[in-house]
Amino acid sequence: MSRHSLTVIYFWALLLIGPAQTLTAQAETPEDLPAKSAGPVFCTIDVGSPKELRKLFRYTGDRLPIVSAHRGGAGPGLPENCIATFAETLKHGYAMLEIDPRVTRDGQVVVLHDATLDRTTTGHGPIKEQTLAELKTLRLKDINGDVTDHQIPTLSEVFEWAKGKAILVIDGKDVSIADRVRQIEKHDAESYAMLIAGGVKAAKECYELNPDIMMEVFVPDRQRLDAFEASGVRWSNVIAFVGHEPTKDRELLRRLHQRGVSTIAGTSRNLDRDLARQPGVDEDLESKYRELLDRGIDLIETDLPRRIWPLLYQDVDIPESKRVFLNRRPKPQQQN
Repeated sequence: MSRHSLTVIYFWALLLIGPAQTLTAQAETPEDLPAKSAGPVFCTIDVGSPKELRKLFRYTGDRLPIVSAHRGGAGPGLPENCIATFAETLKHGYAMLEIDPRVTRDGQVVVLHDATLDRTTTGHGPIKEQTLAELKTLRLKDINGDVTDHQIPTLSEVFEWAKGKAILVIDGKDVSIADRVRQIEKHDAESYAMLIAGGVKAAKECYELNPDIMMEVFVPDRQRLDAFEASGVRWSNVIAFVGHEPTKDRELLRRLHQRGVSTIAGTSRNLDRDLARQPGVDEDLESKYRELLDRGIDLIETDLPRRIWPLLYQDVDIPESKRVFLNRRPKPQQQN
């Protein structure tokens, strides 16, 4: 073959395939592989520091496409307060995970809502009368009472799983503010865990123990706002819970927003119950959820996160200032 013919072949190869280095198969980078891997997408919230966590939840006027999954968002085959349930929820959208700590007889902290075992596990009686080893022999029940293969997780296991994936919202139950603060510090989790502090006194205690920890604080009216204002706690540390029957006081919501505070309201005791009875969503019920957002409520705590997120946020763009924290990755391996 003449040199001229070789030149012509090489010229057409450049046009059709690209530079000479692409004449052989180009190696895939690690960044390429997740997009080409078949399987479910996993929506993660990855925050690197307490300062960044405050930035994520600081009110900017843009709609933040995150729901709060009450007890993780239980369902058929998916127990509440269960790591497998958390993973399933994050396959359907971005979510904070509200969880419930309990103390065992031998002083370990597990994650379970009730003080007793009967409703949500195969066990019986109070959690505080069982050791961790005894609790680990039990299995969790799903929302219908059916027994699953999943175990009661420890709070440490949940911290380990959630890092780089999710924001934990830790309720009180029988674990004090001080003990919950110690748990967050023990796991270096100030960047991805916050406490439900309830009232002003509890919020002040948490802030004095560790000013890097964010909190959900109950601010249902202007009087509570004024009391919090006088507490000395930074507003930047707070998401304001405005009620399970969400406030209709737009001036309260405006004042909270003026201070850079995002607001959250619960729907588990009202709208969620109507939605759970429907296989689909009618326009009237959807409009009631959307009206909460239009009213000035920024986050919804729901028992049904896997239905609510697609309903409200499927077509919502992530605000530019929040985009760095919200990622989509291949689904990780589930744990019990």
